[in-house]
Amino acid sequence: MSGVASVTAPDAAATAFTLEGLRAGVGPLMGDRAIASAIKTLRRLRSESVALADAKTRIAVLGAVTTTRLTALIDLFLFGRGVEAEIYEAPFGLLRQQILDPESDLYAFKPDFVFLAAIRRDLGPGPAPGARPEEVEAHIADTAAEWLELHRIVHDRLGCQVIQNTFETPPLRAYGHLEGRFAAAPAQIVQRVNLALAQQAQPYVALHDVDALAANAGRWSWGDDRFFHIAKLPCAPEHLPAYAHSVASIIAARLGRSRKCLVLDLDNTLWGGVIGDDGLAGIALGQGDAVGEAYVAFQHYVKALRSRGVILAVCSKNEDAAAREPFEKHPDMVLRLSDIACFVANWNDKAANLRAIAAELNIGLDALVFADDNPAERKIVRDLAPQVAVPELPVDPADYARTLDLHAYFEPAALSAEDFQRTEMYQANAARRVSETSGGDIETYLRSLEMRAWIGPIGAMELDRSVQLIGKSNQFNLTTRRRSVSEVAAMAGDPGWITRAIKLSDRFGDNGLISVLLAKIEGDRLDIDTWLMSCRVLKRGVEQLALNDLAAAARARGLRAIQGEYIPTAKNALVKDHYAQLGFEKIGEDADGRTRWSLRLDGDWREAAHHIERLTT
Repeated sequence: MSGVASVTAPDAAATAFTLEGLRAGVGPLMGDRAIASAIKTLRRLRSESVALADAKTRIAVLGAVTTTRLTALIDLFLFGRGVEAEIYEAPFGLLRQQILDPESDLYAFKPDFVFLAAIRRDLGPGPAPGARPEEVEAHIADTAAEWLELHRIVHDRLGCQVIQNTFETPPLRAYGHLEGRFAAAPAQIVQRVNLALAQQAQPYVALHDVDALAANAGRWSWGDDRFFHIAKLPCAPEHLPAYAHSVASIIAARLGRSRKCLVLDLDNTLWGGVIGDDGLAGIALGQGDAVGEAYVAFQHYVKALRSRGVILAVCSKNEDAAAREPFEKHPDMVLRLSDIACFVANWNDKAANLRAIAAELNIGLDALVFADDNPAERKIVRDLAPQVAVPELPVDPADYARTLDLHAYFEPAALSAEDFQRTEMYQANAARRVSETSGGDIETYLRSLEMRAWIGPIGAMELDRSVQLIGKSNQFNLTTRRRSVSEVAAMAGDPGWITRAIKLSDRFGDNGLISVLLAKIEGDRLDIDTWLMSCRVLKRGVEQLALNDLAAAARARGLRAIQGEYIPTAKNALVKDHYAQLGFEKIGEDADGRTRWSLRLDGDWREAAHHIERLTT
């Protein structure tokens, strides 16, 4: 990308389309000129009051380093992820002071995220070289405890999420190759402090692995002391984009903006050659050939993504039978058909096929990443489906995995048991859709699913997955409020709140935890703060099941009504009429489309019908 196009206040639809194109050009491999042009354009858009996102996310950056360039880059890369950021940059060197002083500007700003841009020098002097092991242990424990206490203070006062840098291992090796033998060696101290933080940090803390960034860049190159001595930069200037992109990826993930699905071309993307022309024996794939081994390595990386919850799909211009043959018969194929949630091989244009894949998986186009070796196909998709992320794959397949990894499209906010079963869930969902369209009426179909659900308060077993769902659900989400682990845990333990998690299974398989409700008791009514659900189970009766349970809980507490609200976003129009369809009465509407609804429980209200068996355990 050599630059970023400008936007000049056209109509809203054209502006939205142009912004998608602008975002598509923002990424970690941009050159300096492209970055400068993009930052300039972003500032001008704001000066023209162009709406860049539904809502702003407030981020505070604290560090004992110069962070001005870093914050500008974080802002740019968040824009690339569809996040409008408002950033407070704390004065140089006042990281601890800003946190410890309850009257500081940090607390007046009230951020959603606090980023501690710490560096190795913030650790201070370590134990003496000849220190006893118990002295080293105490130093590591005390150092980690200091940072953990800073996390606690800022979270207790603000209820925000915290991002903490790990500390980069120093490139200097005063102990030479014996560094690992001495507990007081600087490298050992840094690594063990990082490990202690990883093991003890609370769920509201995300550790940003600067040590890995430094290792990837080369430790001498990353921590070039000249730039620290001259300008107090956290790293060499050429590495600031990678640093900022990495931070932005964590924030975007915690806001539910990570991508969900990797869509793969086949010929010269998963193997070398063209299966339709070269045949099974003629494609480059497997050991003994450098090109074939590169494709195997790329498939192993893709398989690892799949194993931790990234959905895989295929979009190929090919005959379907030929496209499937390597998955079924090639002995060196790492990926198999069982790894693919949606397989599309035909001669239609790929932008149209990507829309079909998104519809089949019931996710948005902005959840897709499309990997294709063909520059012409990449351009078509960028032009016709700009919401899809399309990385510029290099010529050498040995660099495919590195390119995808650098973009951090699939950065996880957390991992749960459901993530490791993601593909099976989507394959089962496809089987449900086949059953749905095989004939008969909707009531017959719903009964045939033999659905079973568990619904109950959010406990320790449901907490992480509930927070993950809160963080990434956008379509079936009435208010799109994001909550941290500690916030949801506090609600679950507060008698003034009613929390619910719902797990659903049927004859095709287990959907896992698919819905979360958070409601607060206000006088004689129950106010629904959060109601969200996975779109995979839409219109199967889960909404009715949830309402019946919530109404029963409210009545048991002597409450006379349930109130809810709908806050419109660019993605949740699906649930605009949710409350109306459940029998709620509209009691208010704002100019921005925000509506409020009420359901009386002391009249003739009756439970809504559904075809779900409720489990007790």
